[in-house]
Amino acid sequence: MMHADLIDQEDLLGQLKALGFQVPSGATAEQACECAVRGLDDVRAFELRKMVKDMYTSGASIQPVVRQAIDKQLLPALTEYQQKS
Repeated sequence: MMHADLIDQEDLLGQLKALGFQVPSGATAEQACECAVRGLDDVRAFELRKMVKDMYTSGASIQPVVRQAIDKQLLPALTEYQQKS
C-alpha cells in the first residue's frame, strides 16, 4: 500500500475504494480517476485532495502512469470543482 516505496495502480485503486469511490477491479489508473471525479461534491473533493496531497508528500515514488492519471484527471477536475464552488 502507500507505506511502500512505490505507489502503483493497485495502491491508487485501493485508496479510492477505501474512500468509498466505486472503482471497478482491474481498472487502469486513468479509469479509476475518471470514476472518482464523477459527481464531485464537497466531501468527495476534500477526500480526493487529501489523498493526492498524502501521496505526493509521502516520500514514496509514484508510478508514472499513476502520476499522469492524477495530473490529467484528478487535479483538473478538482480545480474546476473548486472554481465553481
